[in-house]
Formats: sequence, structure tokens, C-alpha cells
Amino acid sequence: MLQDGVFYAATQVYGITFQERKDIPVWNPDVRVFEVFDTDGKSMALFYADYFKRDNKNGGAWMDNLVAQSTLLGLKPVVFNVCNFTKPATGQPALLSAEDVRTMFHEFGHALHGMFTNVKYPLLSGTSVPRDFVEFPSQFNEHWATEPTIFAHYARHYQTGAPMPKELADKIERARKWNQGYGLTEYLSAALLDMAWHTLPDGTAPSDVDAFEAQALHKAGVDFALVPPRYRTTYFHHIWGNDYSAGYYAYLWSEVLAHDAYRWFQENGGMTRANGQRFRDMILSRGYTQEMAPMYKAFRGADPSVEPLLEFRGLKPEHPVAPKGKGGGAPSNANNAK
Repeated sequence: MLQDGVFYAATQVYGITFQERKDIPVWNPDVRVFEVFDTDGKSMALFYADYFKRDNKNGGAWMDNLVAQSTLLGLKPVVFNVCNFTKPATGQPALLSAEDVRTMFHEFGHALHGMFTNVKYPLLSGTSVPRDFVEFPSQFNEHWATEPTIFAHYARHYQTGAPMPKELADKIERARKWNQGYGLTEYLSAALLDMAWHTLPDGTAPSDVDAFEAQALHKAGVDFALVPPRYRTTYFHHIWGNDYSAGYYAYLWSEVLAHDAYRWFQENGGMTRANGQRFRDMILSRGYTQEMAPMYKAFRGADPSVEPLLEFRGLKPEHPVAPKGKGGGAPSNANNAK
């Protein structure tokens, strides 16, 4: 999956290549290290892959830096992905679910954001951007998991090598759109509740939490008895901690950006190296050297649209995308990233 899916997609889109390094120390024997080479063959980063669960390991999946890129300090990025996939028995392959595959592509999108960054100061490097932008490259990268040429390259029977039957692939795609109305509504309710708490004027904290919550949901038009918010105030950790305060909406806004950017690829020739280079130069390499809204608009040529998200979730009919040209768009002016 790593070689034939995640790495293969990155090579097709960005032209980078990977070579495993067994001479570099790791914190656990399950961890693998890869040296990443740029399109000119020069070494550009190290990538650590720590995919299997352990008893002393935190749950979940994430990306982080061991070394943040900085031209000021002459530092190349060293990034890692952590997941908690079930480790197979000795001699057996690790079989992943469709959700596991999506997670691998998602976290590697973060890794690309960290590896492609080209900025002067480490505090502005890579994923050191607002939360609603840090999740954009990772959600965007999930699209390659189901891109037909990538999917065909990795989605094969682990014993026979036969490609996944089309009927099964279509079933997976249909399942992705199941229950999206409920999921979107419960998420929006929680995000709007988060925002309601953080837009209270100073000195007006309500004494009745449940009453305030009910009023806030009613005012936002999402007080549905059959679709409660994903989190209620009394156990909604994201409202008050982990840097999410007034920012729980960010994942959905990131998804708007991700699907809109993928729509740009579709309109401009699809999964081409020219398109990948433009995305790298104008988004992934910039870190926090610009405000995010004008950065995205410069790439897209317009403000993001919510329509691709609604179509992806099955909440609006999908419309065929007519390519505008062979791809590549305008010159990227990559050397402006400082």
C-alpha cells in the first residue's frame, strides 16, 4: 500500500521518489525510514513511517516534524506519520480497510506539506498554518486513493494479484455517500454551538448551560431532535481545549478547499505533473508566509466554492467536469516563497 499507493501517487503528481534507509536509527523496529529525492535527484527530506499499534503508543493517526525546514538555519525537513494499524502475524501481510487506506493518504498529505515547504523561518514552516488550512493538503491528498490510475495500481488481491472487481469498487464508492446528510448536520450543529459559546459578550456567561445550548441550536436553525449535535457542551472538549476554541468548523472548511482544489485539477487535465508542480509551488511550499485566503485564490483563480463538497458527499447531483485545457495553469513563481 505504501509503495504502490501512497508513494506511487506522490511520484505521479510531484515527481519525487523514495529510497528506504535501513542505516538510520529508529525508535522501534516497526518504524521505517525513507529518503525523499526531488525531481532533480537531490535529497530533500527524510520520512519516517510508524504505522502499527503498540501497547505503549497513543491511539489515532497524526503527522509531525522531527526537524522543521528552514533556509535560515539550512535545515531540511524530517517528518513522520504515525498510525495504529493492526500488526500482522509473522510472515503475513498487513491487510488494510478502505478507511485505513484513506488515513494513510490523509496523513501523507500532511507529510507532503512538511516536506515541500520552502521558507526562511522554522516557525512559518510546513504545517505551521491556521487549523482550517493545515487540514486542507491532507484532505486533498485523500483524492488520490480513489483516482482510477492509482486505485488500479494498489487495489489488488494480496494472494492472486487480481484487480479489485469493479462491482466491489463501485460498492465502496456508494458506501462513501451513505448517511452524509446526518453526518454533516451533526457536525455543523457542534461547530455552530462552539461558535455560539465563543461569541458571547464579556461578562454574559449563562448560568444554565443546557438552556443556552438549546437556544443557540434553535437560533442557528439546527435544533433537530433526531439529529443532535455531535458533541454536547458538557463533554465537548474541542470547545475549550487543544487549540480548537471557536475553530471546530475548520475541518469542514478544509474539506471545501480540498474538493474545490481537486475540481481545479479535473478542470485542468487531471493528475498531471504540471498541475502537481503548481499545487506544490503555490500551496505546499509556502508555509505561513502569506495569508491563506489570497494564497488559495492565487492558485485557484477564484474563491473556493462549496459545490464540489456537496457533490462529493452526494448531497447534490454530480456534474461531469469539462477540462479547460491540458493542465498546468499559470506560471507558479515558486521562488517567491521565503
